[in-house]
Amino acid sequence: MSVDTARRPAPVSGGRLPFGVYLLAFSLFAMGSSEFLLAGVLPAVADDLQISLSSAGALISAFAVGVVVGGPPFAIMTLRRPRRTMLMATQAVFAVALAGGLLTGSYGVLLATRFVGGLAYAGYWSVAAVTAVGLVTPDRTARASGVVVSGLSLAMIAGGPAGALLSHFTGWRGGFWGVAALTAAGAISNLPAMPATGSGREPSVRRELRTMRRPQLWVVYAVTVLSTAAYMISFNYLAAFLTDVTGVPGVWVPAILALFGVGAFTGLSVGGRIADRRPAHALLAGALGILVTSVLLAALARHAAAVVPLVFLLGAAGFVLNPAIYARVFGIASAAPTLAGATTVSAFQLGISLVPALAGVALNAGAGITSLVWIGAGLATAIVPAVLLDRTMSR
Repeated sequence: MSVDTARRPAPVSGGRLPFGVYLLAFSLFAMGSSEFLLAGVLPAVADDLQISLSSAGALISAFAVGVVVGGPPFAIMTLRRPRRTMLMATQAVFAVALAGGLLTGSYGVLLATRFVGGLAYAGYWSVAAVTAVGLVTPDRTARASGVVVSGLSLAMIAGGPAGALLSHFTGWRGGFWGVAALTAAGAISNLPAMPATGSGREPSVRRELRTMRRPQLWVVYAVTVLSTAAYMISFNYLAAFLTDVTGVPGVWVPAILALFGVGAFTGLSVGGRIADRRPAHALLAGALGILVTSVLLAALARHAAAVVPLVFLLGAAGFVLNPAIYARVFGIASAAPTLAGATTVSAFQLGISLVPALAGVALNAGAGITSLVWIGAGLATAIVPAVLLDRTMSR
């Protein structure tokens, strides 16, 4: 038995989830605020750096590509290392990369630091996901995963919008300095509060790789990529959509972004409760919800009274899927969850990284911002057969 395994606390069942799960959620909130804050200040970044809106959107892609590239290799490299140490190290690298980008006025340097930040973010998220699952019994895997991912919805509700509001008065860099401070606080809190948890059995690279050969796992990854891209293509350009199409004053944009986050938190709460028993139902409900909401957003784009509640519903529909996705992944790969969990993180970010590319094609072809919402509806439609295939393979 490894030292790390010997120090692993017994999984908790019944009652409240362990404090460590909520600590992981806080740290993900701190780091995730950087991702969602950028969507709210994208026009300001473009103006300051004297680049196009689509070029500014590439900063989102750089971060997402870093996560896609970094997740699986990081999981393998750290398989035998204490998780508490890796959680702290990845947060430290993230904060340093973020600060480095803020201190430069070069678009190229900022692009590079966003990529490095994505690598560190991938490392943190992949370790955090498996750590949370190791702290609870198998029947509460989806709920624990939902709580950790809820850090992202809180980043939408509070971190991203608050940072955007701060940036509105201090310049776009002000909000990101706040993110760096919160990330440092999260890293420090891991030292006394987070146990050096490990897997319940001796880590094995061969077993991890063998698990990744299961076709059903890749069907779930396809659902992850499609669903993430489906709602994020609307969210990432929501500021421009609200001001240019709906006609909402810019000062209200952070509040509406927060409303998306409230919907996401609601979706995670609902999805986390039902996904342990009925993951297919949660996946189908989320896919159909994204589809219907996207169609209504496009059709009613000029009516603020309709758009505002639809933003909430889009967040709810998109994040209903997340706990169910983790439930399926850890159910299929229960014997070797580390690499499978890290690849799930990469799949989420691959969906995000596709957004600027798809949006760039549409915008450069002369299509309006509303066309991006229609693309989201098309992606949501493609989720349904993938979910049905996963359900058939399970049977």
